[in-house]
Amino acid sequence: MEQFKTSSDVLFVLLGAIMVLAMHAGFAFLEVGTVRKKNQVNALVKILVDFSVSTLAYFFIGYTVAYGIDFFDSAAVLNERSGYDLVKFFFLLTFAAAIPAIISGGIAERARFYPQLAATALLVGLVYPFFEGMIWNSNFGFQAWLEASFGATFHDFAGSVVVHAVGGWVALAAVLLLGPRHGRYSKNGAIAAHPPSSIPFLALGAWILTVGWFGFNVMSAQTVEGISGLVAVNSLMAMVGGTLAGLVFGKNDPGFVHNGPLAGLVAVCAGSDLMHPGGALVVGLIAGALFVLMFTLTQNRWKIDDVLGVWPLHGLCGAWGGIAAGIFGLEAFGGMGGVTFMSQLLGTLAGVGVAFVGGFLVYGVLKAAVGLRLDQEQEFEGADLTIHKITATPEREASW
Repeated sequence: MEQFKTSSDVLFVLLGAIMVLAMHAGFAFLEVGTVRKKNQVNALVKILVDFSVSTLAYFFIGYTVAYGIDFFDSAAVLNERSGYDLVKFFFLLTFAAAIPAIISGGIAERARFYPQLAATALLVGLVYPFFEGMIWNSNFGFQAWLEASFGATFHDFAGSVVVHAVGGWVALAAVLLLGPRHGRYSKNGAIAAHPPSSIPFLALGAWILTVGWFGFNVMSAQTVEGISGLVAVNSLMAMVGGTLAGLVFGKNDPGFVHNGPLAGLVAVCAGSDLMHPGGALVVGLIAGALFVLMFTLTQNRWKIDDVLGVWPLHGLCGAWGGIAAGIFGLEAFGGMGGVTFMSQLLGTLAGVGVAFVGGFLVYGVLKAAVGLRLDQEQEFEGADLTIHKITATPEREASW
């Protein structure tokens, strides 16, 4: 029976890893549908190659930084317990690789290819696992200090802060260092709109992400014994809340409607195992509204050219989710308890700080050393022709 339980846990975590791996197709098509046609190929290539670089960085460096575990033993040792430690690595890798996938949408249409791959290696190998280990492996005594000071550790069941807020705040640093796309904002205050190139592709990406998210959240239990229907229904309610808020606050805009469920799901990750479904609905509603309002503000008022709005979506909604777990996770709000508001607030602020400082360091050093962006002519031609020498939809057949 013990072997059967272990094998069941391996299958459970493996299915979760596969579902989150599939989410990377969602990241890709969300970006493909949002960017202009001359940058669609680049979006697809970036997500796949970033995932590959993330795998190597996390396998050889990042997982050891976070958990003190390496994979340099023999295959026989690694296959003990039916290889559970390996599939756990695979599952957590798909989370780590979400960091560059998130950033990709913010820096789209003007970032150079190979400097971004270097940034991916540094972020997934060092910056992300540094904070991941602080929270999910209790490194450096941060969780112990929170528990001693405020009565509970920082609770982030599926990564509202560890994954999404970290990715969003690193992306903000990268976007600020890159600057806006040429022609986006003129000196007289005018704003050049770049509408999505394909609403169907954007919607496809959102749907793939939404479906995969149930693996992201539910399988974060990491054992069959720990599975919780509460996590699944809370994820559903937050998704629905985010969608409806995106519809109302976005005034029927399909871009906001399809990013709304993602905002809700980002926010519910942290407390999905604690909240009452009614609380998860409220968290999703607030997240959907927060995304629409802050996306509009950053693009139009502050003139921050975050192409997919990854800072509002992941950075801010992720931070809201970390704090919300300390509100709607409380027994007074129908939650399971075991959390405190101050621990959630300070843990969230720690994630924001590590991500923003780490992002500025990584992208600042790369900017000074090799440069981050395409030149103006390359940007005008588009990343597809400049980097990959082909467009998504060639306008004519080859002439030979």
